[in-house]
Amino acid sequence: MRILLVDDERASRDAVKWFLKSQEHEVTECVNGEEALAKVVAGDFPMVLSDIRMPGMSGTELAVAIKQLPNSWRTDIVLFTGHGDIQSAVSALRAGVYDYMQKPVDAKELASVIERIAEHQALLRENRTLTERFSDEVNAATEETRHELTQMKQMVAESIVGKIGVFSESMKALFAHAQQFHKDRSIPVLIQGETGTGKEIVAKAIHYGTEFDKAKSGSFVDINCAALAPTLFESELFGYEPGAFTGGISKGQKGKFDLAQGGTLFLDEVGEIPIELQGKLLRVLQEKEFYRVGGLKKIKTDVRIICATNVPLEEWVEKGKFRRDLYFRLKVGQIVIPPLRERKEEILSLAEIFLRDFSRQKGKKFKIIHPDTGKILEQHHWSGNVRELKNVIEYAVFANDDVELKPWHVIHLIQADPAGKKQPEMAGERQIVLPAPPGGYPMKQYTDDIIREILDMQQGNQTATARYLGMSLRGLTYRLESKKINIENTD
Repeated sequence: MRILLVDDERASRDAVKWFLKSQEHEVTECVNGEEALAKVVAGDFPMVLSDIRMPGMSGTELAVAIKQLPNSWRTDIVLFTGHGDIQSAVSALRAGVYDYMQKPVDAKELASVIERIAEHQALLRENRTLTERFSDEVNAATEETRHELTQMKQMVAESIVGKIGVFSESMKALFAHAQQFHKDRSIPVLIQGETGTGKEIVAKAIHYGTEFDKAKSGSFVDINCAALAPTLFESELFGYEPGAFTGGISKGQKGKFDLAQGGTLFLDEVGEIPIELQGKLLRVLQEKEFYRVGGLKKIKTDVRIICATNVPLEEWVEKGKFRRDLYFRLKVGQIVIPPLRERKEEILSLAEIFLRDFSRQKGKKFKIIHPDTGKILEQHHWSGNVRELKNVIEYAVFANDDVELKPWHVIHLIQADPAGKKQPEMAGERQIVLPAPPGGYPMKQYTDDIIREILDMQQGNQTATARYLGMSLRGLTYRLESKKINIENTD
């Protein structure tokens, strides 16, 4: 805390200052009341600690003067004196001081007073923010929400409909289907697909449509059913009334159905809903109303339901793990997202978008993908689908910096696919493929190109390059300088 210490006695002032600084407070010293008042006017001091008896302006007069300032609420005053008497204590309290102490100052007592003032000032300032600046805070929050909505609309517009996932006929048809569902909020939609295929993106495409008008679309509320304990699922979904159970908020709490009113409730991993609660969800879908936990009043609901799962619900129905009636109610509208390995024509286009985006975000030079890298990406199984591809490109950009994404930038990031096909082993080394020009390839030029490639592989480290090529560092440096191969030595 910033504390203004006022005392005309040097020894006393130094002792108190030493203690305050040992408690990591910021201390400003003054030797008289006039100087202290000027500093309070010019700066913000949550606490003023002042002697009462001083030449000129006394501590009590200083307190009166501070309390007459427009922002006096920002400062709590504590007065101390070596001449304690009832009259000075009464005068100090009438002046509006926070507390009164006697010299010599007791360290424990002072520490306790400082702690109380810190809490008092925190409450005062928070209350001031909520009262005097309430409109500013609301406007700022509204503007931030508006900005986030604009970004989300832009992301949906550019990433979903404009670019991401619309490079194949199957995905064009899928998003056209999503647009049809957007126009009819009464139809529940079940989105099925492997992990990482973009089920939430498709859900948002259904919710927002192509106009991206929040006023028309309402709120998009998502809940990960796999992340909730069965005991909390019902209260999270439907909310609960006051006193419904021990440990709950005393005034009760609204659930996700309340928050999604007029909009969309997205139930991700819907197969994880406890079997005993699936009937309650079915009733809401059919009757458009629900009870809060511990409640007796039916609550009407106007919510679009979109569910997603990466498990075969048909098999779960046969095994008794998912209600048959709920399954058929959810799949009135159904979208199945094909895995990335079944739409290989999208892999390079997606990778290029991720490469440019991450390169811009991380301040790297990447612009294009080397043809050999493209072949590696297209041949990979991508069991993690678009999410895995995105993660590989992000880490490759993070760990390297080049204009072109080379094979060795990604090869070590791609594991053997589930089908048993392995990518080329290139741990610690890489294949160097140089084109063979039809007009000839002079040995010197070939050697220079090899050196450039090895330097690039060693990330510009000349010592490591010389060691790899089995030549001296001096010989390599001479060759680089003579050929004007300008790569910094990063030893």
